[in-house]
Amino acid sequence: MPLDHIRTLANDLKPQLVAWRRDFHQHPETGFKEFRTAAIVAEHLRSLGLEVETNVGKTGVVALLRGKQPGPTIGLRADMDALPIQDEKSVIYCSKHPGTAHLCGHDAHTSMLMGAAQLLTKLGQPEKGNIKFIFQPAEEGLAGAKAMIDDGLLENPKVDAVAGLHVFPRLSTGRFSVTNGDAFASADAIEITIIGKGGHAARPHETVDAIAVSAQVISALQHIASRLIDPLEPVVVTIGKIEGGSMGTAIASEVKMTGTVRTLSASVRKQIPELLHQVIGGITQSFGAEYKLNFGMGYPVVHNNEEMVRLFATTSELLFKEKRWEYVKPSTGGEDFAFYAERVPGVFFRLGASNDQADTRYPLHHPKFDLDEEALPLGTAMLSAMALSYLNQTTN
Repeated sequence: MPLDHIRTLANDLKPQLVAWRRDFHQHPETGFKEFRTAAIVAEHLRSLGLEVETNVGKTGVVALLRGKQPGPTIGLRADMDALPIQDEKSVIYCSKHPGTAHLCGHDAHTSMLMGAAQLLTKLGQPEKGNIKFIFQPAEEGLAGAKAMIDDGLLENPKVDAVAGLHVFPRLSTGRFSVTNGDAFASADAIEITIIGKGGHAARPHETVDAIAVSAQVISALQHIASRLIDPLEPVVVTIGKIEGGSMGTAIASEVKMTGTVRTLSASVRKQIPELLHQVIGGITQSFGAEYKLNFGMGYPVVHNNEEMVRLFATTSELLFKEKRWEYVKPSTGGEDFAFYAERVPGVFFRLGASNDQADTRYPLHHPKFDLDEEALPLGTAMLSAMALSYLNQTTN
């Protein structure tokens, strides 16, 4: 089937895609609490006659479109969860839940994959192979991908490849981008407690000032990237939260800090805990303080498979009759798509979703983030085309 027919079918779905997206936007749900969203998704998938499984990875939904004959299975993934941030937009579809909002485009991802399921089902069963539609919970820091994998997502039938996308406000609508190889950074969490000795602010020599020590620690942590790691290896160490002290006339005995470490190399990632201990231990010892460090391994590096990237590029050009994509440098953002790509060949690409309106140009996670809804049928078409291209390529 010519892929331009896919574009026509996706464009026909635009009113429904917009309606789904705006409904989800008004009713956002955070990680592992996507009960309403999952119920709507499951109901739609059942209405298409697909094999549907719910409660995969707690609140995930999986649907299967079986081919006429056995063959490879490609997974298409969308995330469903929102962020615990207040929606500050002035639109009719703004969040109705105070302190919770879809500010990362997951409502759009869910809608586009629902559209792809409808489009591909309308085309009928593939001749060979299967398409697995993955509606994932809890991408925002809670590793919903891993929870689904632990529940057997990649089996019965075995998933042989996986594709996913993310809307991106720095790209114009109709444009795509992809990174070959390591595409998104590992995202690990750090918790540091500096333990000093409290006392009166007027007599600091009788104390060990945990706040003063923490300031030295924060500064010294930046030497990990600038002096202790190969400068050609990207590393980001950020302290995003610090708590300590109770009043201006008392020296704090304890300070707690939380932050994140991002790397684009598995070998560098392994070095980080030891380097953190080296730096923090040296600073605290020199000031007579103590410390505790918790290093939480989070999301691995997202690695885009070379053959899947090539399939993305070829499919995009066939679908749009021109080159609308570009290679881009890796991002230090984290993505739990990494857990899929660790196990099967995968590709995770960006979909442009901004236009000339300022409302579509806010960055991801901004309280006023919104997107150009013209991107919705484009994402649906691309996901659908990726599935068909993969099955055609691997079964011919």
